[in-house]
Amino acid sequence: MKSNKIVALGAASLAVLALAACSNRSANRSESAADSIRVAYVTDTGGVDDHSFNESAWTGLKAWGEENNLKQNQGYTYYQSENESDFTNNFQQAITEGYDMVAGAGFALATSLEEVAKNNPDTKFVMVDSVIDLDNVASATFADQEAAYLAGVAAAKNTKSKQVGFIGGVESEVITRFEKGFEAGVKSVDPSIKVQVDYAGSFNDAAKGKTIAAAQYAAGADVIFHASGKTGDGLLNEAITRNEKLAADSDEKVWVIGVDSDQAPQGGYKDKDGKEANVVLTSTLKEVGNTIKDMANKLQEDKFPGGTTTDYDLKSGGVEVTYDNLNDETKKAVEEAKQAIIDGKVTVPEK
Repeated sequence: MKSNKIVALGAASLAVLALAACSNRSANRSESAADSIRVAYVTDTGGVDDHSFNESAWTGLKAWGEENNLKQNQGYTYYQSENESDFTNNFQQAITEGYDMVAGAGFALATSLEEVAKNNPDTKFVMVDSVIDLDNVASATFADQEAAYLAGVAAAKNTKSKQVGFIGGVESEVITRFEKGFEAGVKSVDPSIKVQVDYAGSFNDAAKGKTIAAAQYAAGADVIFHASGKTGDGLLNEAITRNEKLAADSDEKVWVIGVDSDQAPQGGYKDKDGKEANVVLTSTLKEVGNTIKDMANKLQEDKFPGGTTTDYDLKSGGVEVTYDNLNDETKKAVEEAKQAIIDGKVTVPEK
């Protein structure tokens, strides 16, 4: 405990000077905090260009770095994981290179992050999509099932075949939230709509994603939602290939629902008449980037929430869907469903 007792003559004046000096030091520390704090992100196998949650995480970290006038690979950086065997090495390398906070997004990284965090108690860690009970780890979870429910409502309002699909990456508790939330949203609109579910077994296999998508579309699905990282690139490719042969307003047009980030920029194409069109009906959003940015800011302020779990849902703005390509009827139905969830009138299943 620090003591600030002053017993000499003129104690009051000295106390004022001491407080002023302390205030100045605090101000200086606040101004220079960003320079002394370095933050790194370890990707899963999808990589920072997965147009999904890895990209969202990296976008958030870059924004934090730029706002604090830091240089990439000095004040902030990422470590690419080509396969799961890279996870532990990447976390350890970030520590060796002096990063004060290291984040990982995706349940697949949880075991490696926990192991490294136990052995490095002075480093702060952020675990997104899983919970690790350590004092130097801040965990963040998302109500993915709520955004997926809204995606299901959108799919149900736009299917003409009364058959939709879901493509998951690797079967897990997290991806099951997407699957079950989506299915519940579809059924809330029309219980007779069939939901076909397939898992690719990978978050980084676009060829497998394309094969599954082709099979689901051939079997009658006309809207497919994916939660599969870069595997979803294959779904987008298959949908574009099919739609390029059709008029943009054709009843045979198929749709894609993106995940974690707005995937409409990847869904653009020209129809058979040369008109600009898009295969992405909507995307579920997961504010991973804002979460990592928020954790970095809290570390700067000496308020890092180690040992706690923060839950992000529709009400808090942690998850959402895009509306740009929704028609008025669908948008209204999605907004009504969103409000019902926020008001507690609808509880979305996650298992």
